[in-house]
Amino acid sequence: MTTHPASSAPPAQTTARVHEPRREDCPWCGSERLRNRLRTGDLRQYKPGGFTVDSCRDCGHTFQNPRLTLEGLALYHRTARGAPRDPASDGLLALRGSPRRHRSAARAMLRCGEPESWLDVGTGHARFPATARQFFPYTSFDGLDPTPRVVRARTAERVEEAHVGRLTDPRITGPLRARYDVVSMLHHLEGTPDPRAELQAALSVLRPGGHLLIETLSPRSVFAALLGRWWLPYDQPRHLHLLPPQNVRAELESAGCAILTLDHRPVHVPHDLAGAASLALSHA
Repeated sequence: MTTHPASSAPPAQTTARVHEPRREDCPWCGSERLRNRLRTGDLRQYKPGGFTVDSCRDCGHTFQNPRLTLEGLALYHRTARGAPRDPASDGLLALRGSPRRHRSAARAMLRCGEPESWLDVGTGHARFPATARQFFPYTSFDGLDPTPRVVRARTAERVEEAHVGRLTDPRITGPLRARYDVVSMLHHLEGTPDPRAELQAALSVLRPGGHLLIETLSPRSVFAALLGRWWLPYDQPRHLHLLPPQNVRAELESAGCAILTLDHRPVHVPHDLAGAASLALSHA
């Protein structure tokens, strides 16, 4: 069982550095009809600080408010050696990137034929491209990630080209414009500061007739309402946004995209009850 370390809240100057100003409107639709969904701390890594998640009564978009800055997000992603963690919930989160889940995502693209080029956004160690290559052996897979993990993935030959940065950076999208037949974003949008800008950037690097593969968490999950802050996919403070599927669909259709398939099977981490029990027991 993991316990809280003795720690105090960050000083005021640190809070100002890692948080943006609080929003009074929805970052997706601009509505001011917000409601508080939960207040919580870092339940997995026990880092100091409190976090608020609000949702829009009009469009359902759910977001961290105030939102972490990029510097703050990097701080809370960083894991200190020897720091306390909840290994059970970490193991459940790892199922999101299991070979079985990756094979399921790759199979969804079989109906579209063999692509020539594929960019995996937020690829990390590029385990998804390594799995997808089993189904598409003649496809050239590239990876993009804000961390140097993608460079190590290229050394391990999981991807052919490694791009370090964010897809919304013009220095990234400029050279990659209209280059790929497929762009995949698996559980990537929820950790980005501006998911709408990420979608637009993804479309800009697709060739005409290309395909965008997205997996994201839905805040309208029944378990989200039942379990509250113990719902593992909230994962505060690392998840900045949770997007209702109909919002993503409407955004893509307004950009001229045709939705080939929308799978409502749970794409979030399975075993929600086990994850909630793990978090609650570690804090008991």
